[in-house]
Amino acid sequence: MEVSYILDGLNDFQRQAVAAPSGSYLILAGAGSGKTRVLVNRIAWLIQTQNISPYSILAVTFTNKAAAEMRTRIESMLAMPVRGMWIGTFHGIANRLLRSHWQEAKLPQNFQILDADDQLRLIKRVIISLELDEKKWPARAAMYFINSHKDQGLRPGNIEDYGDIYIKTNLDIYKSYEQACQRGGMVDFGEMLLRAHELWLNNSTLLKHYQNRFSNLLVDEFQDTNTIQYAWIRLLAGANDNIMVVGDDDQSIYGWRGAKIENIQLFGSDFSNSETIRLEQNYRSSGNILQAANELIAHNPGRLGKQLWTDSDDGEPIKLYAGYNEIDESRYIVSCIKEWSDQGNPFKEAAILYRSNAQSRVLEEALLRLKIPYRIYGGQRFFERAEIRTVLAYMRLISNRGSDAAFERIVNTPTRGIGDKTVQNIRQLARHRDVSMWQASISLVDSTQLTNRSRNAIDVFIQLINSLDELTKNCDLSELCEIVIAQTGLQSYYEKEKGERGQARLENLKELVTATKTFDPEQIVSFDPLNDGTNGSETAETQTLLDDFLSHAALEAGEGQGDLSQDCVQMMTLHSAKGLEFPLVFLSGLEDGLFPHQMSMQEPGRLEEERRLCYVGITRAMKKLVLTYAESRRINGSETFNRVSRFIEEIPRELIEEVRLRGNVIQPPSGLKPFKKNILAGNIEGTGLTLGQTVMHNKFGEGVVVNYEGEGKQARIQVNFKGEGSKWLMLAYANLQPL
Repeated sequence: MEVSYILDGLNDFQRQAVAAPSGSYLILAGAGSGKTRVLVNRIAWLIQTQNISPYSILAVTFTNKAAAEMRTRIESMLAMPVRGMWIGTFHGIANRLLRSHWQEAKLPQNFQILDADDQLRLIKRVIISLELDEKKWPARAAMYFINSHKDQGLRPGNIEDYGDIYIKTNLDIYKSYEQACQRGGMVDFGEMLLRAHELWLNNSTLLKHYQNRFSNLLVDEFQDTNTIQYAWIRLLAGANDNIMVVGDDDQSIYGWRGAKIENIQLFGSDFSNSETIRLEQNYRSSGNILQAANELIAHNPGRLGKQLWTDSDDGEPIKLYAGYNEIDESRYIVSCIKEWSDQGNPFKEAAILYRSNAQSRVLEEALLRLKIPYRIYGGQRFFERAEIRTVLAYMRLISNRGSDAAFERIVNTPTRGIGDKTVQNIRQLARHRDVSMWQASISLVDSTQLTNRSRNAIDVFIQLINSLDELTKNCDLSELCEIVIAQTGLQSYYEKEKGERGQARLENLKELVTATKTFDPEQIVSFDPLNDGTNGSETAETQTLLDDFLSHAALEAGEGQGDLSQDCVQMMTLHSAKGLEFPLVFLSGLEDGLFPHQMSMQEPGRLEEERRLCYVGITRAMKKLVLTYAESRRINGSETFNRVSRFIEEIPRELIEEVRLRGNVIQPPSGLKPFKKNILAGNIEGTGLTLGQTVMHNKFGEGVVVNYEGEGKQARIQVNFKGEGSKWLMLAYANLQPL
């Protein structure tokens, strides 16, 4: 078969990676260098030229969206379905392993996946059961303790407390939490990876089977792997020494959630026969943007090293704007977007990036003022929304009465007269008898421990779930969903919630029904693990369609991807921006203490990660990049004056054109060399005043104009007075005298 098309259009280094002989490789793929294309073409090359069975390829990435895109592109390239191939996220593949080997993993057959919200609720219950002060021992802190140790592959028995009361107490919570999960047949995200690793570690026969089956391993975004993920990969690779990992140490920005940059740095020594191939040609950004990124990241020590370059021209210089304050900064950003739109460009091609979510408020206000549509990217996902989670909990309890998390979520939603005290009684009885809350509630209905009203309310709930189970026995997934929404009273419950929020909830319920209608379990990794694909069956017989959908919903809720389909300005944190690209990008709040973040000054290695985060932000830009900072910023109610970010200082001056709304030249903070200005505007229309102008007030004395609203005599002017601080004044009555 003619396979030259697989290499068509690739540059020399991409071809080298795609057509590499068997062995282990680190593909050091710079931003915008076409790494997804290399991965897809590599898989096609293995199948078409090396006669590798699709069933012996395992490709791991970090999001379901990326896995679906990879699968679609491979099928398109090969013009054949590749459903037998294992392409998925770490969590998705771990889930399928545990579903197929639930007995060896010491799990119930229909174990439940706990998402972050369910996990937090369970930890809160554990803390109460241990009679700990919830204010002194907050559940979120305990959740972080548990998850971070699971990411390192550590069970409670592997952790020493050294007499430290903090560690000892959190270990007690960890142990009790594990026991609660085991009793309820529940598995959180960290547990999925840890138990999948232990599954292989403790079962040499099973491990050998998978090592033999997967002759080729491919791992995307390798710089984002944590300890347990890398241990999982190394264990599966075994002595095969036939693994290709793709990543970029300069884009390792998730250390705060467990990612280990050391993994990519140590790959060469862990796989001693491996070869490194660098993809440095960038197909996204202009020359000036890439040069700025290269110069910035060069300040980080210990890099594996690469230099991005492009065939395209240098493009526009990078703009730098210094706002008087955060309001002035946001007004400038929005005015640029307005100008961009007036030139015929879609709003969705512009992105505003910031270090902290708190920065979005003034930006949103500025966008609203000019009626510019925007979307907070990475906001609440569909399966994370309260009304969706409630319907799914009903469906889960119908499927599995032993799900305590589902029981607690819906027992009084919609409200049916079952209060917190009653739920606590059910919980205590369940714990005392070591049974599910469903079983405990049945026992309490027949007892005298509760009031008649409480017993009746619980009995009504039990009958509702049983009747729903009976009513939906022979229904398909979408019919089940529709019946649950109607019969539980959720439809009428949300209809009573007036306004846009209530309407949005109802629309979400309709969309959930659509999701159940279009759900295809074959589009997720679903297989019989001991089947090599030759018999045509890849679906575990023990999984029902409902179980598949509930697992899919839980996994999707854990991702947090946003929607870029609508024509609106995209706003997001720098962490959320990774993997995206936009023709116009604003990096806002570039001040020391904000970005780099103040905490990065206090912990080893954090400043380097902040610099990598800035590198990621810069390389999101395709044509235009605008850097902004505020000379003063109100934080927690107090006005602060920060020096310009050191990251700006690390970009060569010849790449930057500073924009300023006053004067020809200003002296930047902290001894930066002055920049030439190209805009001499800033007039407050109809007032005779300009931003930055010094004025005199009869009562407050001398001050500087820092902000305004409106125009002409109706304008409100914000003046920062030397002795009185910042004040808003009506221009018509202020009698300000320009100095």
